[in-house]
Amino acid sequence: MVLSKGFEIEMYTGTPSGDIVGLSDKITAALDGFMREPDSRNVEYITVPSHSYEQLLCGLVRPRLRLRQYLSQLGDYTLIPGSTLSLGGSDRFFRSDPTKDYHDYIEQTYGTKVVTASVHINIGIDDPELLMRACRLIRMEAPLFLALSASSPFLDGRATGYHSTRWRTFPHTPAEVPLFTSHDHHIQWVEAQLATGAMQNVRHLWTSVRPNGDRRPYDLNRLELRICDLVTDPIALLAITALLEARILQLIDNPNLDPLTQSSFTPTELISITTKNEIAAATSSLDAQLLHWQDGTSIRARDWIAELYEQALPIAKQYGFSCFLSPLPKILQKGNEAQQWLQLHAIGISSRCAIVQAINTAREREIELEDKLCPQLAV
Repeated sequence: MVLSKGFEIEMYTGTPSGDIVGLSDKITAALDGFMREPDSRNVEYITVPSHSYEQLLCGLVRPRLRLRQYLSQLGDYTLIPGSTLSLGGSDRFFRSDPTKDYHDYIEQTYGTKVVTASVHINIGIDDPELLMRACRLIRMEAPLFLALSASSPFLDGRATGYHSTRWRTFPHTPAEVPLFTSHDHHIQWVEAQLATGAMQNVRHLWTSVRPNGDRRPYDLNRLELRICDLVTDPIALLAITALLEARILQLIDNPNLDPLTQSSFTPTELISITTKNEIAAATSSLDAQLLHWQDGTSIRARDWIAELYEQALPIAKQYGFSCFLSPLPKILQKGNEAQQWLQLHAIGISSRCAIVQAINTAREREIELEDKLCPQLAV
């Protein structure tokens, strides 16, 4: 059976010329289903978990169209692609709710390093030990998902030298997070972090992948992949999700697909490898040279993803979602959003023009998907 899936989507609001404007206080007051982030310039919505990729597609598109309609009532505002303050504004924090103590802590501790937009992909896994095993595998391969999704090459109007400036600068907290060997290990570790203040609360675990649930760390029911930059094209996001699901289904079929048992490295060495791979993927995304967690061989991210795609395709066919996985080779061929923007930048097109083009492309894509696909699912 296919697994349940859901998304947490953070997006910037702003003007058609690419300037980001904080509107989350108005949005969350007027529209159900949207939530504030500590800074008012981005807003979050969450899709209802579903086993169906078709339903997920509409869950991604319809809230955005509703938000776009509301933004047009406020003025000449739109949604801004990308995962950083691409064209400016990183010099100050715009609080969305000055009354929240936790937001005080976020602003004072991290500043605008946390004012990013991203997508968190959640995959339902009820068995806590299977969940821990999945977290181990996906943490070692999380740099591949960052490589596919990178969309933050600009900050304050300039190219930073990174494809994912967001993940390169985002505070990873606590500084050292182990590979959890069991659910008990995870519980004990989280309790220790809370006791020392390394984590302010159970949500304050900002790593590439984490176990999640309704009463963390005790009651867990899903894997949350947090490393991805914002993927504005819903079809591309579903392809990335399909690869993630297929990889977890492989693990369910083959419990030995576990870094703790199938690698020649110690858990501490594995963490070092994946940390270096995350930095490489944030820098060069699909062109990054990575170290394979099984034997330490050097492999380009693009080639590693292509290998996993070939392995995943039969599983996706078996479970009936191969059509959603099939756009992945196109991403490998054309490049992710950051690479496409940097290609424009290399021929003299400004960061603002690249963002404006992306704004228009995203809007047209959502309208196209709504017209073609979502009406078929209307009740």
